[in-house]
Amino acid sequence: MDTVEISSRSDFALWAIQRAQAIVTAEGAAFAIAARDMNEDALAETAAALGKAISDAMLEVFDGLLDE
Repeated sequence: MDTVEISSRSDFALWAIQRAQAIVTAEGAAFAIAARDMNEDALAETAAALGKAISDAMLEVFDGLLDE
């Protein structure tokens, strides 16, 4: 994962958009397929993975704030 310097609200917004796109690409498709297929086990698993990816992104930016 690349390090990104966020020095303004605009930089943060761009990072958030890019990070959200990456999360949806990586995790959202599997979640949508599980929902389409009505597979409850896969739905629970992919929903958990999507939530974890979002939490990880939030912690990533929070940890970056602590370094300052």
